Amino acid sequence: MAYIIIFIGAFLRVLPHAANFAPLGAIALFGGTYLNKKLAIVVPIAAMIISDFFIGFDSLESRLSVYGSLALIAGIGMLVRRRKNIITVIGGAVGSSITFFLITNCVLFYAPTMYAHNLSGQIASYVNGLPFLRPTLLSDLLYTAVFFGSYELIQAWAKRRAAYVKNY
Repeated sequence: MAYIIIFIGAFLRVLPHAANFAPLGAIALFGGTYLNKKLAIVVPIAAMIISDFFIGFDSLESRLSVYGSLALIAGIGMLVRRRKNIITVIGGAVGSSITFFLITNCVLFYAPTMYAHNLSGQIASYVNGLPFLRPTLLSDLLYTAVFFGSYELIQAWAKRRAAYVKNY
């Protein structure tokens, strides 16, 4: 079930969508919460690489920062797994968005020609990235609710169904 949800998330990234409104943070958070440790990191990054194959790859620095961010977000999911409840899941989604924003914009600062390599250049990188933070945050919250909610509802239905079958 978890793999199906991750596949759906990768598929949604390939479909046309608003800038930075994609399910990747939620995929990594979900994977970190529900998959074993190795797969929690590998599966979301593999989904990203596969969708990048169809969308197109950009610079190596950018891709590595995105893939690294996804690995860290999967780590956030592993922390959520320890005490999974609505607060930790929402906190994980918000933390995922902020992690992604901080890492990817820091890498842009180090790109050869984009920003001056000083404090004002780093600040400019983050300020110029702010318009992308809102759709990232909104998509992480929405897709996290959809993925986690769907999974938990299906699990609850399956348990009730199994109990019903067992009793009859």
